[in-house]
Amino acid sequence: METVTRAHLVEAIFTQVGLSRNESADLLEHVLEKLSDTLESGKSIKISGFGTFSVRQKGRRIGRNPKTGEEVPILPRRVLVFRPSHVLKAHVNGTVPDLNVWEDDA
Repeated sequence: METVTRAHLVEAIFTQVGLSRNESADLLEHVLEKLSDTLESGKSIKISGFGTFSVRQKGRRIGRNPKTGEEVPILPRRVLVFRPSHVLKAHVNGTVPDLNVWEDDA
C-alpha cells in the first residue's frame, strides 16, 4: 500500500486545478496550517462527505508497563480523533450508500 505524501497532493492540485507547482504547494501548506491551527485551538473540523476531526482531552490515569507489570502514571493530554463520514466509509469499503432510502415507492 502506498502512502500519499505532500508531494503527491501538490502534484494532484497542479494537474487537476491548473495552478503552478509553487502555487499548489502554497495552497496545500495554507490549508494544512489552517487545519492545524483550528485543531490546536480546540475546535472541531467537519468536512462534509469526508469526516470530522476533533480534539479530546484525556485525564490522568494509571497504566502498566507490559514488560514489567510496573504501574506508571499517564499524564493528562489532548488527543486527535478522526471520525469518517458514512460516504467515506462506503468508498473505502467499495459499497455505494442507498441514496433513495427516504423515497416512497407508492
